[in-house]
Amino acid sequence: MLAALALGLGLLLLLHAEVTDRGGLGSLVETFLPWLGLFVPVLLAAALWHRSATALIALLLPVTAWLSLFGGLLAGGSAPGGDLTVVSHNVNAENPDPAGTARDLAASGADLLALQEMTPQATETYRKELAAAYPHHTVRGTVGLWSRLPLSDSRAVDVLRGDAGPLAETRRAGDRPAEPPRALRVTVATDRGPLAVYVAHLGSVRLMPRNGFWTDSRDAGAVALTAAVAAEPNERVMVLGDMNGTTDDRVFDGLTARLDSAHEKAGDGFGFSWPASFPMARIDQILARGVEPRSAWVLPATPSDHLPVAAAFAW
Repeated sequence: MLAALALGLGLLLLLHAEVTDRGGLGSLVETFLPWLGLFVPVLLAAALWHRSATALIALLLPVTAWLSLFGGLLAGGSAPGGDLTVVSHNVNAENPDPAGTARDLAASGADLLALQEMTPQATETYRKELAAAYPHHTVRGTVGLWSRLPLSDSRAVDVLRGDAGPLAETRRAGDRPAEPPRALRVTVATDRGPLAVYVAHLGSVRLMPRNGFWTDSRDAGAVALTAAVAAEPNERVMVLGDMNGTTDDRVFDGLTARLDSAHEKAGDGFGFSWPASFPMARIDQILARGVEPRSAWVLPATPSDHLPVAAAFAW
């Protein structure tokens, strides 16, 4: 029995993409995939207790599978230096201290600050508090980018939030007002040429009685964002924001096929960013192509329910 459980765990780690996504099961498994490693010491203790050589041998499969997936994060890939530092943060619509949050983020010294889930009132506070350090900024709906470098060609990107699944019917029935944009695209002028930056906040995921782990809105937004990046002509591209999903989630395969995760390339540890009180998943992402990630890390908590994430890049 222990050997069978160990083999099953190993196969789940190796073949997680084959788990059905009916009711969002596959997405749920992939969101918390690193935590499956906690079953290894439990099975190890049981195998030692029962003196089962078969179970101990079977445990080699999940151990090897887990290390192949996440061992690089434990080893660390950060390097000193960098020409451009970026920070992304879901500041939380219910943040009680946007002014303090703005000062904390500015103290990071980042060249670019990508903010998500801003209310209209809080947006004015961020504009005021960040004006001195960041002379350039653009805001579209609930997302914005503050920059030390000039910006141009800012536009909203439709990530379809609320137009899929159960929420779509209420939208079409006119019971919900049109939502403000939750993604933007802007060009940042650097001394090495233009950098296209996308700031996005994809739809939330929910546990629903009839729909299980409901991800329809998030998934539709991921498809739309992937299409926008696929059509992006710029050689250098970054995507910053709250994806409401990890890069292990299959819905982001199209995006991660085109962009590298800064944390997976140059981060130390898992870099979990949500929830801030007890981080269990990295759903806040910094993805890029055409630039080299040198380091990636998580910043100290603000009054938000997310932790800010940061990365340094070299040309």
